[in-house]
Amino acid sequence: MSEPVTFHVGPYRCHLLDGGRQRLDGGAMFGVVPKPLWEKRIPADERNRIPLAMRCMLIEHDVGPVLVDTGAGNKDSEKFRTIYGIENAGARGPTVLEDSLAAVGFTPADVKYVINTHLHFDHAGGNTYVEWTADGASGPPLLAFPEATYVTQRAELEFAHRANERTSASYLLPNFDPITRADRWRIVEGEVEVLPGIRVLPTPGHVPGHQSVVVSHGEDVLCYLGDLVPTTAHLPLPWIMGYDVEPLVTLETKRRVLGRAESEEWRLAFEHDPVEGLGRVVRDGKSYGFAPA
Repeated sequence: MSEPVTFHVGPYRCHLLDGGRQRLDGGAMFGVVPKPLWEKRIPADERNRIPLAMRCMLIEHDVGPVLVDTGAGNKDSEKFRTIYGIENAGARGPTVLEDSLAAVGFTPADVKYVINTHLHFDHAGGNTYVEWTADGASGPPLLAFPEATYVTQRAELEFAHRANERTSASYLLPNFDPITRADRWRIVEGEVEVLPGIRVLPTPGHVPGHQSVVVSHGEDVLCYLGDLVPTTAHLPLPWIMGYDVEPLVTLETKRRVLGRAESEEWRLAFEHDPVEGLGRVVRDGKSYGFAPA
């Protein structure tokens, strides 16, 4: 487990938490960008996969802890975990995310809100968990954060339930249907202040209902980008994942959000970068590059 990265946005104490690692195909992660370019940023293994963090964020708020994204969870088969290179076993809980929460003084039962940027398995898999027996059987999915209200965009929940051959491998019903059955969703539409100082910002392209999370106090602003800009290598505008269902929408969303982040000097949190979790965007010629926060 990597150590949490702790910082403040005004009065809000925030932590970037280790939610485990995965490995995905480098070509899929960089779309039309040629391999000789992207492998200079993140080298691939012998199976052409690149290492990726599953970095979650905890915000200490007056109402209680607010968790942004939950990693991959513990419900999947060994074959699934091998295909996606998932390494997130916990020492004190179902996954390393629970260990990371403990490292900053919290338990899953303390969390009051869970905000999902979107419902793909590596962002919402930890919404729920199962209890495994010694013979490899598991019980039904249970809410991993039993006291929490879960937040997603209406468009995202609807899109997840319309999964097709292109998207069904990423949207797994046990990650979000138990929340519906427990009536624990707060479904939002568009840009919404979830709590004072915490708002969700629609950032479509990766999927139509994708949202980023903005923590702000006056001019002090932190944006957790989610899969809009999954790693620092994706800061240049045309460096867009092959996984994005609407890449030209992603392009315009990146142009809008990164332009604002640069002009207003936002700090940015990168969910999947294998090394850098926190930084700023800077102008790099006609596009954008990374600078440490």
